[in-house]
Amino acid sequence: MIQTKLFPVTVVGSWTRPPWLVQALRKRQAGELSSAEFNRIADEAVLVAVKYQEDAGVDIVTDGEMRRDNFYSFVVEKLSGMKLMKVSELLDYMKDRAGFEEVLRALDELEYLKQHTSRQTKVPLPGPYLLTRSSWFAGLSDKAYPTQEELAKDVIKILRKEALALKDRGVDFIQFDEPSLSQVVYGDEAEQTFMCAALGSRRDPTEELEFAVSLMNQTVKGISGVKFGVHVCRGNWSRKEEVLLSGNYGPLLPYLMNMQVDQLVLEMATPRAGELEVFKEYRNVKELGLGVVNPRTDEVEEPVEIVERVKRVLQFFDPDKIYLNPDCGFGTFAERCVNTPETAYRKLKAVAEAAQMLRREFA
Repeated sequence: MIQTKLFPVTVVGSWTRPPWLVQALRKRQAGELSSAEFNRIADEAVLVAVKYQEDAGVDIVTDGEMRRDNFYSFVVEKLSGMKLMKVSELLDYMKDRAGFEEVLRALDELEYLKQHTSRQTKVPLPGPYLLTRSSWFAGLSDKAYPTQEELAKDVIKILRKEALALKDRGVDFIQFDEPSLSQVVYGDEAEQTFMCAALGSRRDPTEELEFAVSLMNQTVKGISGVKFGVHVCRGNWSRKEEVLLSGNYGPLLPYLMNMQVDQLVLEMATPRAGELEVFKEYRNVKELGLGVVNPRTDEVEEPVEIVERVKRVLQFFDPDKIYLNPDCGFGTFAERCVNTPETAYRKLKAVAEAAQMLRREFA
């Protein structure tokens, strides 16, 4: 990917879904709407999301994840041998045989996106640890795979095939979403969070994090010519900051820095992200996708406020290492989007204006 500007502006992935798209999504899931009919409706939603991003001044755009129910459960529709289940269903559910037979269909999403923008493109995918952890449940998954590690082998094959295909189709940035890493470090094992699908699979945190590093590195090994990033946040399911996870990145950084990816896309716009000093010993080791606006608030951050936030990070990262993005998506869950498209647009416009100010100062 050719970077022509300092402080490129991008998004984490999801955009607010309009009510008519959510209605179409539910009809498709209920068998009341064909995939072709749904995609025609989703096409219109993608065009709206792209226009908002382009008008705001975003340099690297996504399709807003408009065809997805949320950031990871959409995989169930695209892979055989998987089923999205309520926690209450898991105890009695038994599966005959699992097997992954189809690759994810992000390729279709990319094709449409590239047809309708001349800007650089990003495709978010669920990360290998997220997919493995949320797909494994003892007493169910082990009917098909003896261990999580065996399940992970198929997950890695699928994601590698997808990454290679996306690269060949000209995507600039592939972002792997690994939000459950925050729960491993900061979460209470007894509490249900947005990663409740992983109940019963948690092991020692160190073991979990080492497993995540291994899976990521196996997934991206030997693939060049496309930028890889990993996104970590502390939850994006509520506007109530007090119910979301908090804690600095110190415990995670040794593991994130060992992932063979180019960029860490991190939530950094709220006090819950903790102090910046934890980055001191990792100066310029990787690029930083710096979260500079909170996607969950009505207040639109001022460009000068964003500039100051970036300048505080410049003590640990050079200007050419910093990308600017929101903390997370604006519509992680289709029916629980955290903001309106109008406010999201204004927040991104503020980020783009801040980027222009920074470029004038540091060019």
